[in-house]
Amino acid sequence: MAAPLRQQVVDHLREAIIAGRIEPGQRLIERELTDMLAVSRTVIREALRQLETEGLIVLIPNKGPVVRELSPAEAHDVYRIRSLLEGLAARLFAENADEAMISQLEAALDDVIAAYEKGGAGEIMNMKNKFYDILYRGVMSETLTSILVTLNARIRRWRAVGLAHPKRSGDRSRESVANLGAMLRAIRNRDADTAERITREEAEGAAHEVLRLLGSGP
Repeated sequence: MAAPLRQQVVDHLREAIIAGRIEPGQRLIERELTDMLAVSRTVIREALRQLETEGLIVLIPNKGPVVRELSPAEAHDVYRIRSLLEGLAARLFAENADEAMISQLEAALDDVIAAYEKGGAGEIMNMKNKFYDILYRGVMSETLTSILVTLNARIRRWRAVGLAHPKRSGDRSRESVANLGAMLRAIRNRDADTAERITREEAEGAAHEVLRLLGSGP
């Protein structure tokens, strides 16, 4: 069944922002969007409100909705919050997920590894997004899942920056795969402490790499 029209518009604009097809600082003009997407202004306004809630756009007086600029300050903020929340998610997954969910996470990691071996940034991002989506679903906490889903658009945007940047470190890619594997082994062993620690270390490693790429880190 097709998603409601408003959700289709939200998904389209979100992915365009995350992929960089709509650039940071670019204005989102209602009239242009209604013509491009062949939908009403009401649908566009509802979609823009959703993207504002997700932190992808901001409303600027006398200018209207604008794609949020990427900055080191936002990277610090997003990754600090991500580290805490995904660490908790890994802990709860280790404590609560059933065997079927663990098997799904293992299969998703296999897909992540295969994507890294192929080397395409888009495929790597898609498979990592799938991996974390499963992690979020397996925590058995509606509140935490809801918070992570709301933050997820901003996480994915920064993930795209880290994966697609031409100066990305090969060492960082290998480190990420190793960390995800170690996290999964801890989950399989129901070792919640280790799962949380490694997941937080992975987020911190991703933050270090993004800040380096932005020129704010070593």
